[in-house]
Amino acid sequence: MTDRLPARLEAAAIRRRVESEGGFATIIQRGDPDRGAITLLVSEKGKIAAVLERQLDAGFAYRWRDLSADRPFDEAAWRDFLEKKRKFDPDFWAIELDIADAQRFIAETTALG
Repeated sequence: MTDRLPARLEAAAIRRRVESEGGFATIIQRGDPDRGAITLLVSEKGKIAAVLERQLDAGFAYRWRDLSADRPFDEAAWRDFLEKKRKFDPDFWAIELDIADAQRFIAETTALG
């Protein structure tokens, strides 16, 4: 069994973290409160910096993966991604963040797992 917070608590913690650092966070898709996948749109000054998603790795541990490392995301690509994700997994969470130092947030989040 894996150790992880329920999705609703992790989403709330992410919002608080971002807001405590002077950023803005809004949940744009609420999923299953306990087991929903979480996807983050990380922006800086309104420009998309990364799309992160919490995924189960081969060792059965949850890690944050940068989906935008493989392909660039613009506003249209992000909206299309959300629509496809909703059809495939209606229980997922999507959180939009706008933070002053997006690269630092991305590095810290992906390093923590």
